[in-house]
Amino acid sequence: MNRRALGTGGLTVSAQGLGCMGMSAFYSGRDEAESLATIALALEKGITFFDTAEMYGPYTNEELLGRALEGRRQQVELATKCGIVTDPVDPSKRSLDGSPANVRRSIEGSLKRLRTDVIDLYYLHRVDPKTPIEDTVGAMAELVKEGKVRFIGLSEAGSDILERAVKVHPITALQSEYSLWTRDPEDGVLATCRRLGIGFVAYSPLGRGFLTGQIKRFEDLGADDYRRTSPRFQGENFQKNLDLVARLGELAKAKGCTASQLALAWVQAQGSDIVPIPGTKRRVFLEENLGAERVTLTADDLARIAAAAPLGVAVGARY
Repeated sequence: MNRRALGTGGLTVSAQGLGCMGMSAFYSGRDEAESLATIALALEKGITFFDTAEMYGPYTNEELLGRALEGRRQQVELATKCGIVTDPVDPSKRSLDGSPANVRRSIEGSLKRLRTDVIDLYYLHRVDPKTPIEDTVGAMAELVKEGKVRFIGLSEAGSDILERAVKVHPITALQSEYSLWTRDPEDGVLATCRRLGIGFVAYSPLGRGFLTGQIKRFEDLGADDYRRTSPRFQGENFQKNLDLVARLGELAKAKGCTASQLALAWVQAQGSDIVPIPGTKRRVFLEENLGAERVTLTADDLARIAAAAPLGVAVGARY
């Protein structure tokens, strides 16, 4: 597995990471034993960058990853997030809290659940409009001074927030959704990251599984799968988005790879400062995703992909 630098502060990670959210939350068909086996295989194959958050579960995903990495902590770069608070009575209700008090409360819980004394990359999961970003980042910077966090990141933040945040403390990475059907970061945010020396972590690089071609019908989604509520997976939107998947499938076949591998290779081809973290909870799909490392896209390939999946091609809002 190749490695890539995130930001300019010295953090390097595997060129492809593993998003662990679906192992514990939001997607149907969860199997803890298979998830643990998937994490073990990822380590064996050279993936060292693992992504979780306290609100995944909530809390259970950090606990799962902590168990899986016990005894191997020094081999990995561990990323988790704070800032989304889950209602203890109704977990479906969530709120944003970027206050310094919540930052400190969150880190202590994450360290305990992940069975470690330091987080490599600690993100603010979403910007809290009630708390100035300077206050939130200032609190996270204190954790760096205390040795509880190595590097700081933000998630789904705009250019203006990034500009303000870096004046308080270096920001190592911005994590946002980025794929062939979600190109929002190209509207200035990627350019801002590059100007400020911030790396980019692409979550949902496979369009929440849609770009894999594995989802053929709305009914393929389990009753407890949150994608049933996503506009892109509903009604006419679903059918229109299937047309995009079909076009990508044809290009992948001509290239001798799968649609997933083509989509991941496209994300990685957008810059050496971008690290995709496809999420999977099964070994078979992990193996498939890793195959993207062997796909080299030429200028002609990229032009054909651009024609098949132009900017704004996805039908429906992200959320």
